[in-house]
Amino acid sequence: MGASTLRDRQPVGAIDDRRPVGALRDRRLLARAGLALLFANVRYWTSVAPVVRGQLRHWEQRARSIDDPELRALALEKLHGEGFHAEAAAMLATLAPRRHRSDVVEAIIALELLFDYLDGLTERPSADPLGDGERLFKALTDAVVVPGGGTGKNLELPPQSDDGYLELLSRKVSGALARLPAALAITEVAQRIAALGGQAQTRMHAASQLGTEQVEEWARREAEDTGLQWRELLAGAASSVLVLHALIAAAADPRTTPEDAAEIESAYLSTCTVLTLLDGLVDHEQDRLSGEESLHGYISLYGDPHELSQALTGAAQRAAAQARALPNGPHHTMILVGVVAYYTSHPGARGELAAPIAKGLQRQLTPLISPTLAIMNAWRLAKRTRARNRRAPRSGGLASSLGKSRGIGGVQ
Repeated sequence: MGASTLRDRQPVGAIDDRRPVGALRDRRLLARAGLALLFANVRYWTSVAPVVRGQLRHWEQRARSIDDPELRALALEKLHGEGFHAEAAAMLATLAPRRHRSDVVEAIIALELLFDYLDGLTERPSADPLGDGERLFKALTDAVVVPGGGTGKNLELPPQSDDGYLELLSRKVSGALARLPAALAITEVAQRIAALGGQAQTRMHAASQLGTEQVEEWARREAEDTGLQWRELLAGAASSVLVLHALIAAAADPRTTPEDAAEIESAYLSTCTVLTLLDGLVDHEQDRLSGEESLHGYISLYGDPHELSQALTGAAQRAAAQARALPNGPHHTMILVGVVAYYTSHPGARGELAAPIAKGLQRQLTPLISPTLAIMNAWRLAKRTRARNRRAPRSGGLASSLGKSRGIGGVQ
């Protein structure tokens, strides 16, 4: 596989969101993707989910021991409110050989919890939001340094009053990554992506204090010669922890090369663009009705719905083509499909702004998305049924049974 970095990409031309991505109508890909989905779920529930649950319990106990009440509350809020991020990300561990799977799960869970915790820390007001954000996100870049790998100083984190919780998460990732056979092959790319993600998160959080000019200036500089529009690069960077998860899974395969890591970076950054924009899109209607619509959100950077739709459709087409070209392409393609199915089945996807864009994306990924979308819709129905059951504890039967169902990759 040839090397490909962000700066190797070609500009995306005009997009027709009425037509499915041609590559995804390939019968062979459909069959292979179906098998990949089946095998991934079998591996997830038999060898990944138990480790995920154990790791989440471990980190919850550790978070409860934080003395500072504000930081303890933040860490627990992230664990309880966003723990499904870690469960979903662990689906990538099903790509790892069984002997390395536990290490991959441990690294992915700790990394996702670290990223979500940093997200919360950098949302707080600060006298120096850019400087403080950069210092805090050093924990993320240090996490993907392999000890002794010669890529930089490791784990020299800024002082925190969380009794070492941040540092322990970072060390857990670094230690688990060091046990994987191709860790050194992915480290350079992982460092670059971790730094990119930290800057994107920090600068967007600082926009409420410093304005969006500093965000645009940074993103335009990073997007130069990439073929990406600055807003797509910014959105992809904001969720680029998913790129890191994919790189960690690849590090479990001793055949992984630095060139492979660069290909994963490109493919998953496109998927991350889709993820970030869809996340903002499905929240838009509720935020508008509650008066909490952000002037500094990612979708607010687009002038009109057509422009936003074009950006999402282009990113989805690019991600689909790039994912298919990767080793284990059907599995990586199903990750993209899972992201789109998860968000476009969300109740917020029925809003005035979101509905036509969500339907367009679903058409783009037809027929590959159909089974995953059916599973997501069934899971959301189960969640609603379970919620009604809690409000009416005497009701049972089918509702009780449905309440035990779960979505792809353990998303809850």
